[in-house]
Amino acid sequence: MRFQAILDVMTIRKIVKLFIPTTLFKKVEPFGHLIEAIVYNVIYGFPARKMKVIGITGTNGKTTTTYMAHRMLVEAGIKTGMMSTVAYGVDNDIRLQTYHMTNVPIPALMKRLKWMKKQGIEWLVLETTSHALAQNRVWGVPFSVAVMTNVTHEHLDYHGTFESYRDAKRRLFKIVNANKKGLRTGIVNTDDESARLFSSDVLNAIGYGLKSGHIRAESVELTPAGSHYKAVTDDETYDITCNIPGSFNVSNSLAVVAIGRTLGLTKQQIEQGIVALENVEGRMTRISEGQDFDVIVDFAHTPDSFEKLFKDLKPVVKGRLIALFGSAGRRDEAKRAVQGEIAGKYADEVIVTEEDDRDIDGMEIMNQIAEGAEKSGKVREENLFLVHDRTDAIEFAINRAGKGDTVILLGKGHEKTIERANGENPWDEVGAVRAAIKHRA
Repeated sequence: MRFQAILDVMTIRKIVKLFIPTTLFKKVEPFGHLIEAIVYNVIYGFPARKMKVIGITGTNGKTTTTYMAHRMLVEAGIKTGMMSTVAYGVDNDIRLQTYHMTNVPIPALMKRLKWMKKQGIEWLVLETTSHALAQNRVWGVPFSVAVMTNVTHEHLDYHGTFESYRDAKRRLFKIVNANKKGLRTGIVNTDDESARLFSSDVLNAIGYGLKSGHIRAESVELTPAGSHYKAVTDDETYDITCNIPGSFNVSNSLAVVAIGRTLGLTKQQIEQGIVALENVEGRMTRISEGQDFDVIVDFAHTPDSFEKLFKDLKPVVKGRLIALFGSAGRRDEAKRAVQGEIAGKYADEVIVTEEDDRDIDGMEIMNQIAEGAEKSGKVREENLFLVHDRTDAIEFAINRAGKGDTVILLGKGHEKTIERANGENPWDEVGAVRAAIKHRA
């Protein structure tokens, strides 16, 4: 746009950051984003005005829940936009997300909102992060419905404390409650310890959970291909089939049942909408090149997601479980040893590698992870290996797999770049896995 070069507030922020301490910058940064949001809303004509928006937040499960809700609404014949970590688009016109972040920079957000408005969308499903909420980067978006999937240990490098991180996510529910023209509904995972706080932030709260809530999962059957269960409410029972494996995706699909009920969808529309989603890139994605062992790619990168994933996966693995992962540089250091310990507890072999080192020493990160794995009894060069280059690590993991084993690669999932000291480099986790399998063959 003609004004963009003049009004590039992001460039101004970068210049300001050079001259003030980091601690002070963190305090003033949200105001810079707010100014930017106001400016670009004016430039693009407040594109989200009169939109109906579902915001989905949480530590884990945001992307899958976003995809599932979008698919359900599209299958119901509702023109629906979606913005997620993986992709964005309208109805079946889904485009790859190229940014290495969930909520894109404000100018890109405004441009996409304007495009979606021209498409005549009825609803937008927007994956919403704690960073975007804390920094005012979704200012001007009129959320009608808020969904909380869970809140666990993550992003403390930015927020400082768990309470600050949690409360940043609560902002979404407060925005919904302030939207007098919207549904003002909050959908909350009642299995989460923070559920009551989130429920208190909205006029209408709907709880869902595996253990409690207005919508509960009963008769759950988990398989390597997905799950089947009954979603039970006081007035209806839904026969749900979810094609994304894991008990955590039972929880995610329950949230989508709640969204469907909130929007007035029929029982058939909810059931058919959830089963219609076949997969989400980088979320429990199975890779098959004719090999006699299983390979799964997933984006899990937090202690909570590790615990849930491994706990579900371990009982259904026929042979050995081989886990490959790393941890991002310039991000929460405290979780590294915890992830290593969890993986060491469940996996037969742990291969530690790079994730997004950025400008941090990769060996330092790997050793922090390895120390956690050693607490679970893993021994270096026996069942614990450190292979820094991720391509080499993937080949190493694939070559160690035997018939009936399962190799799971965590942390990168759908991402198309890997961040190193020299900046962002092209990356394709699934492509690297396929190449390693073919090379072995």
